[in-house]
Formats: sequence, C-alpha cells, structure tokens
Amino acid sequence: MKNKMKVMRFMEPKVMKYQEEDIPTIGENDILIKVKSVGICGSDLAYYYGESPLDTPDGHGPLILGHEGSGVIAEIGETAKKLGLFTLGDRVAFNPVQQCNACPACMRGEFNACSHVEVVGTSVDGAMAEYVKVRYTHVYKIPDAVSFDKAAIAEPLACSTNAVNRLEVKMGQTVVVYGVGGIGLMMTQLVRAAGAGKVIVVARKDFGLEKALECGADFVINNSDTTSPYYATNVSEKVRAFNNGELADRAILATGNMSALQDSLTVTGACSTVVFFGLPSPKDVLSVPALANLKSEKTLKFAWLSPLVWDTVFKVIESGQVNLDLIITNKFSLEDAEKGIIYMRESKEPKVKGIIVVDPE
Repeated sequence: MKNKMKVMRFMEPKVMKYQEEDIPTIGENDILIKVKSVGICGSDLAYYYGESPLDTPDGHGPLILGHEGSGVIAEIGETAKKLGLFTLGDRVAFNPVQQCNACPACMRGEFNACSHVEVVGTSVDGAMAEYVKVRYTHVYKIPDAVSFDKAAIAEPLACSTNAVNRLEVKMGQTVVVYGVGGIGLMMTQLVRAAGAGKVIVVARKDFGLEKALECGADFVINNSDTTSPYYATNVSEKVRAFNNGELADRAILATGNMSALQDSLTVTGACSTVVFFGLPSPKDVLSVPALANLKSEKTLKFAWLSPLVWDTVFKVIESGQVNLDLIITNKFSLEDAEKGIIYMRESKEPKVKGIIVVDPE
C-alpha cells in the first residue's frame, strides 16, 4: 500500500489546506479505513467559521475534520485480527464518538456521557482524507444494499434515532417536528416509522417543508415567511386545526433556535413529551412556566449523541424506512471540500445535506 494520502486539513478559521500527508499508522486496537464518502455536518461549518472550538486540548487546529464517514477496511490491527471481526475490503461506517468503556458513565452504558471520549474529526484526525484511523470497537459493517454515500451519514441518523427513542412515540400519536435540515428530515421519517399517526413539521423555509412532505409529513407550517402558503401566525392554533382541535402528544426539536424551543411548550398538551436535540448557544436559557407544566405533567427531555442505536440505523436505511436520497442534495470532491463547506453555509440555493465523495463507487 502506498504510504501517502491526500487530506483536507483545517488549519484555522476560514483556512484549510489540501495537501499530501503520511497515511496514519494504526495501533493494535485500530482499523484503517480507505474513505469513500464523508458527510458535511453543521458543526464542521461552525468549526470552519470560528463559531465553535474543536475538541482538541486547546480548541484549535490543525485537524482533519470529518466525523461522518464510510469506506472499506484497508488494514486491521492485531486485536480485531485475533478476534476475526473484520476482513480486508469490508464495507464499513464508523461511530466517531470513541468512549473509554471504563469510567462510571460507560459502566452504566451511558456512553454519550463518557468523560474520556475521543471524537474522530473533532479531537483526533477525521475522514476528510483518503484514509482514517478508528478504534475497531467503533467500526461497523454495512449491508451491501446501503451505499457509501448513505452510510456516510449514518452518524446523524444514529443521533436522530437516539432522540426519537427518547421521545417514546406511541402508535397513533401526533408529533410535531421542528426543523428541516438533514436531522429534521430524518426525524420526520423516524417518528413515522415509530408509529406516529400524524406528523406536523414546523420550519422557516418552504423548500425544506416541501422536502418534509416528501419524507412523510402530513402537514407543514412555516412560522416565519408571511408570503408562504404554509405560513401560520400562531403555530399552536394551527396544530389544533390539523389535529381535531387538540394539541400534539409529542414534539421534537432538530434546531437550537430558542423561539422554537419555547414554542414547542405551547404546541404540546397534557401528559406530552418534548425532546430537545438541536444545539443552542451556551448562553441560551429555556423559560418553562412551572405551574402550568407541572399540572399538565409534561415531560421535557434532552438528547445527546447516539448510544446503543447503531444496529438499528443500518436496518432502517436498508429497509427504506428512512430514505436518505431525499436528504443528500449536494456532493463535492475532497479537493473541493473547503468550497463545499462554504457553499453549504453561504449559498442561497435550496439545499439540505452535503457530502464529500472521496473515492467514487
């Protein structure tokens, strides 16, 4: 195997370098993956524009981004080799959140709360490169029917799955989904698969709302654009109109927008559950009317990362219960990865999810 690879390395805000580097040397507990596709996450945009620190010791680069990825196994470390878990050429995806498996949180199975975690693409080099190194415990074979492009965004689907699991949808219930980015559209399909009777999607852009209808939403509401045919001045009243005069049983937020978080408390009724997933700023504060929510026995939950859901993720992709073709709207080469990041943030063109095709199928 050659000993050099092409990478797109983040150096500092608004500076990335496409360059040749050494292929990573793996340890006994690692797998080397020849990267096929990489998802562009909203957090990658935040890192690039200097809006969020990395998870490196000083919060800065240089670092190879890319925590959503798929590829084929190019080299197997001694531990996985002895266990017979993988074969060279296996088609795989990976969970970038590599917990320690030894701290109290990990002992309880709360891997998303591990205090010694390493994250591929945010604290250690990621998959915006021809090769990436991942611990064998976080590498998963993908079904033949699942393309590398779809497998590359299994990670956000895993996070969405964890959030929907926490929502605890019961058959026939009405669910309101806030947000029409990739996560929101995944959640729209997942709550339907989980048994929701009616799915209502709320967002600010008609392109995304129409995507939501393609993804199985029954009704959509534009809560911002007064020229939209889907516009409503009062979201809770519109939910009642769509739901036989009743408020929703469940709400889930794929946005960190605080007005949406506040609004979700008004669109849900007695004994309802609300799950907050979208990332707010560190200074944002949610105001909860204590007495009204106490008397209605409303449950508020938060969802973070993707513990114990990865087996489910590939099954819902393979079964077609979640159609990722509706979500992937833009593709870029590795050499154009920086341009892709800029495009996904700055372009006014309708778009949802961008991926970097490192090695076309």
